[in-house]
Amino acid sequence: MAVRRQVVEQFMKLAVACDHRGYEAKRRLLPLLKKLGHEVVDFGCESGASVDYPDYAIPASRAVIDGTAETAILLDGSGIGMSIAANKVFGIRAALAHDQVTARIAREHNHCNVLCLGVDLLSEDQCRQIVEIFLSTQFADGRHVRRIEKLRQIEAEESARLEAQHVGQKSK
Repeated sequence: MAVRRQVVEQFMKLAVACDHRGYEAKRRLLPLLKKLGHEVVDFGCESGASVDYPDYAIPASRAVIDGTAETAILLDGSGIGMSIAANKVFGIRAALAHDQVTARIAREHNHCNVLCLGVDLLSEDQCRQIVEIFLSTQFADGRHVRRIEKLRQIEAEESARLEAQHVGQKSK
């Protein structure tokens, strides 16, 4: 018997950002997201002129952490730079998805709150499908909760370790 996955229609507030390589894809994606009923906050960039991806990935990722947005979609040429930058923000679990399967697993198993796309490597239709799957997939809970809690614990330990290291350096 085939298991049928329930797709949940949920409208969200989304942070969207790109670098210069992702600008055209973002420009085409924004109307689709709005048509699907999502509220979109555009964190830039505003043209195809060369920019640095952390300048856009970080504010969009922080919007997710502070609750201004429920999730973020970040676009650049390969998706790698945006993914690295987003994952520097405490509490972000950014996934670089390259197809519908990785988009679904990112949400279902890894409870990812940021989607990164490499628009030089994907067609417009592939980007649309990946985004739709990512936004409509719910976290599966179960055994995955334990793994997400382990990641949160690692973040807390690293934060405490860095703070202790910083305090130790100040007292010297």
